[in-house]
Amino acid sequence: MTDVTINGLIEGGKASGGPPFGPALGPLGVNINKIIEEINAKTKAFEGIKIPVKVIVDPATKNYKVEIGTPPTSALILKELGIPRGAKGKDETVGDITVEQVKSIAKAKVSAMYGNTLASRVKQILGTCKSMNITVEGMSAKEAISKINSGDIKIE
Repeated sequence: MTDVTINGLIEGGKASGGPPFGPALGPLGVNINKIIEEINAKTKAFEGIKIPVKVIVDPATKNYKVEIGTPPTSALILKELGIPRGAKGKDETVGDITVEQVKSIAKAKVSAMYGNTLASRVKQILGTCKSMNITVEGMSAKEAISKINSGDIKIE
């Protein structure tokens, strides 16, 4: 028998025995509560944000694996700033984020990003800040990237 994969989108730390996982896992004879606890532990850092979750079950052995996706960078930035959306136009600035907050987002997304260093991942996050018209400690995201490149802002 082949593995069964159940996909769901849940709010971080708030999976329950209800849909989408409970009804799908029940017929497989696995410990639903144990799986839900693992999902909640792995997604707790993303409270308030919907996260893609995949549960892969081997029905023969009852072994399972929980895989957690990552939310979009823009969602993490909005959560960090406590704002509902990015800018609607290029003349609107909707928030100001700190370098420490950007580092925190880069660390949370490490498995979904291509950069080899924290500095390169921070610059990717700053690119998203630029497109959302969010400043970084009072300067444009482009200026912050230049300061990282020149060494004026230390990341690692």
